[in-house]
Parts: sequence; C-alpha cells; structure tokens
Amino acid sequence: MSYSLVTLWHERQRYVPGVLAVGFSALLIALQCGLLLGLFSITSIPVDHTRADIWVGAPQVLSVDLGRPVPESYLSRLAAQPEVEAPEIYLQGFAYWSKPNGATELCIVIGARLDDQALGCVDELTPELRSLITEPGAIILDESELGRLGMKGIGDVAEISGQRVRLVGLVHGLKSLAGPYVFCSLGTARPLLHLLPDQTTYLLARCRNPAEAPAVVERLRAYPNMSAFTSEDFSFRTRMHWLTMTKAGIALGCAAALGLLVGAVVTSQTLYAATAASLREFAVLQALGIPRWRMALTVLAQAFWVGLTGIALAVPVVFGLRELADHVGAKILLPGWLLAIAIGVTMTMALVSGLAALRSLRLVEPATLLR
Repeated sequence: MSYSLVTLWHERQRYVPGVLAVGFSALLIALQCGLLLGLFSITSIPVDHTRADIWVGAPQVLSVDLGRPVPESYLSRLAAQPEVEAPEIYLQGFAYWSKPNGATELCIVIGARLDDQALGCVDELTPELRSLITEPGAIILDESELGRLGMKGIGDVAEISGQRVRLVGLVHGLKSLAGPYVFCSLGTARPLLHLLPDQTTYLLARCRNPAEAPAVVERLRAYPNMSAFTSEDFSFRTRMHWLTMTKAGIALGCAAALGLLVGAVVTSQTLYAATAASLREFAVLQALGIPRWRMALTVLAQAFWVGLTGIALAVPVVFGLRELADHVGAKILLPGWLLAIAIGVTMTMALVSGLAALRSLRLVEPATLLR
C-alpha cells in the first residue's frame, strides 16, 4: 500500500484523469438517484406530512392521488379494531381550477379535519392557518403555485369545479408534481369534489401503539371491498406507481449508467497508460525477484486509492449541489443507504478498471532494461 501511495503521489499527473473520472461517476450516481428520490417524494406528500398510521381506501388503489369514493360507514370497521383510536374521514381528488384568463388547471383538492388532533391535516398548516380555512370556500395554497394558478396573493378569488373559493393563506414546501395542492376543510372540499354526504375518499386512523398498525392492516384486508395500508406502505406504493408510470426512473438510471461507463473507461485507460509508462520500473522489480502477482496487487492498490480519492472529492461536491438545488426549488434526497450504494458501485468500478489495466503487465520483461 505504501509503495502504491508513493507512486501515486510522485506520478500524480498521470492519475488525475482517473481520479476525476471516478469522482464524476460517484457524483452523477448520487445526484441522479437523489433527484429521483426527491422528485417522487413529492407525490406522497399527503401521506408523509400527516399523522395517520393507517390508510383505508377503495379496492386496489394505486396511489394516494388516485383514490375513489368509499362509504363513510366503513369507519365502523376501523373503530371496531381494539388498537385503533380516533378514525376519521379524508377527502382528496382531482378538480379543475378556472384561471382568470379562462384557462383551466388540474389541481388536487384536499379536505381534512382541522382540530389539533386531526390526522389528515398536513403538518405545515399551523393553528392560525387551520382557523382561517374553517370559513366556507376558504383555501390555502403553496406559495410556489400562485403563478401556475393565475393568483397574485392572499385575498384573491377563483373557481374550482364551478364553485367560488378564496385564498386565505399560503404554505411553503408543498409543491405538487401532478397538480397544485388545494388545502381546505371537509365542508369546502365535498362540493368541489362532487362527493355525496355519505362518501369519503380515505379513512384514516391512529394506533395507540404505532407498531401494531401492520397487524391491524392485515385484519382490515379481509374486507374485499376496500384496501388498507400502513402509512409507510402507502407512501412507498405511491412513489413506485409514479416511478413506473412515468418511466422517469429508467431515464435517470440510464444517465447514471452512462456516467458510470464513461468513468470506468477513463479510469481503466488512465491506469493502463500509467502502468504501461512504468514498465521499466516493473521490469526492475521483476528482475529483483518480485513475483508478478505482487505487481498486480500494486496496480489494484493504485486503483483502490484512485477510487477512494475520487469519492473523497465527490462527496462534498454532492452535498454542496444539494444545497444549491434546495435554493432553486429542486429536491434532492441523500439518505445514508443511497450514499453507501453510490460509494460501493463507484469503488467496484474503480477496482474493475484496475483489473482491466492488468493486461499491461503482460509486457513486463526484464529484457526490456537492455534496450
């Protein structure tokens, strides 16, 4: 290892392209996957930003935004579970927003209880905001959606599904992928979604012990005319539906694979060229009795240090770009498992490149020293 490090340091100009290639590959993999996770985390905001442990909806519901009406009477099925407390209804669905210029925009209307113990009210709605939307026709939007909906600010009025609504407050960080979220009370949401008085979109519940939620969900799935999920399962189901429906994951995955391929080729060629340029040194080592397998380990050790150095350079850049993305409104998630996978894949690529560079050692012969 020490010989490999000394060689890398004294011949650093030869190895810089390989280090940069490895760093670029690690950077691309982490950012592409983090952007993918951040993009589809938006689709599950109604699940992730609420406090329910259990979600019950229509049979075979694919995503939280694709809920269908179910009878409110299903609340009794939840209330009958001994682990469950405070089940409630939750209204959500697509509606058409009429802009002042006559155009329409698809939006997602969300109606929930507004008291302090409400399960379906997103965390960003403060008690002050919740009190404002108790008024019939009052709504709250994310500030970033104003231009998209043709609104200027608080106090503006508009129409949703032919019903007049008034903007009374704004939140931040709840931008939607499919259509702007419109937050309101249950009484305001029902006519906007054309739901009957005995209909709801979802039933929510909280368990006295959240760890008991999976067992409750299993019992509720015995009913064939409804589906039940824990909040974690429903969030994952929503993200996977959007991932497979839009094929965005395939596109981003191909881009990351391309970056990995480019990095592997550049690193392999860099190590091959550096090894070929040191043939005389390796010939000396072989003349001194150093076996060829020891020299092969030296090349692999150089590949390891090139990979490690490239990753060390890439990690701070990744976090810096994530902060920059946050400032411009893009969301990049970098959980620990994702960084571990990116580092593992990149190091594997570097070591495979080192194996490919070993072909230059076939040219090592002590006789080359006599030329």
